Amino acid sequence: MMTSIPNLDELIRMALMEDVGDGDHSTLACIPTTATNSAKMVAKQAGIVCGMEVGERVFRFVNDTFYHTRIPMTITKLKNDGDEVAKGDVLMIVEGASGAILTAERTALNFMQRLSGIATQTHMMVQMLDGLHTRLLDTRKTTPNMRLLEKYAVHCGGGTNHRIGLYDMVMLKDNHVDFAGGIEAAIDRTHAYLKEKGKNLKIEIEVRNLDELERVLRHGGVDRIMLDNFDIPTLKEAVHRIDGRYETEASGGITDATLRAYAETGVDFISVGALTHHIKSMDISLVSK
Repeated sequence: MMTSIPNLDELIRMALMEDVGDGDHSTLACIPTTATNSAKMVAKQAGIVCGMEVGERVFRFVNDTFYHTRIPMTITKLKNDGDEVAKGDVLMIVEGASGAILTAERTALNFMQRLSGIATQTHMMVQMLDGLHTRLLDTRKTTPNMRLLEKYAVHCGGGTNHRIGLYDMVMLKDNHVDFAGGIEAAIDRTHAYLKEKGKNLKIEIEVRNLDELERVLRHGGVDRIMLDNFDIPTLKEAVHRIDGRYETEASGGITDATLRAYAETGVDFISVGALTHHIKSMDISLVSK
């Protein structure tokens, strides 16, 4: 649930301060503070909606913080996060002080358009995996300070969240292995560190070719093997060699055009950074009701 995201109100406050500064002078110049109006948020394209709560919070924050009016703000949400919507569907109706609605409009839309774009793209790619056991993962390639919201959007689209950050899983990437002096040293030092710190974290290691895979299989001591930038025939061979002993993850340059073929190798997970860092926002607008 979005309500569990820490510091969400602070994120909204910073976004609004960035936009409003010392005042929304366009609105203040021509809209009486006593004026009231209503507006509806409309999907301009089909997709998966996400960010309904953050949108609502933006409107309420502006009304309570910037305008201090006694005019009540009524927000009626007609859709829920994760709902599939069609072009023209009304997502939300906002009624209250005209100035507060206008000042909040762009920030609310910015959050909702991006999150809905992520959820929509994730949903499309998850559908491509229909009938296969492979699950779609996100990555840490997220917008700074927006990670939890963007990963929430992936979840709303039917995807699976990978580790949240550097703290909740060990990921031994190629540079870790090289800097540590090799695969075996990286794994052994990791186990010693986790024991010393009293931490129980899963360990994933990245391999770049079948030779490195064989070294991991001989040494053991991991939970998941990331097969990075493998072509489809080599990935299929790698999954065959692992033979269910460890979880498997494919990563690197996998797009919607190749996703199904990679999944058909039998790999357990496919991680796609583009879910959060190369996304087209969903077209949503706020119009006078």
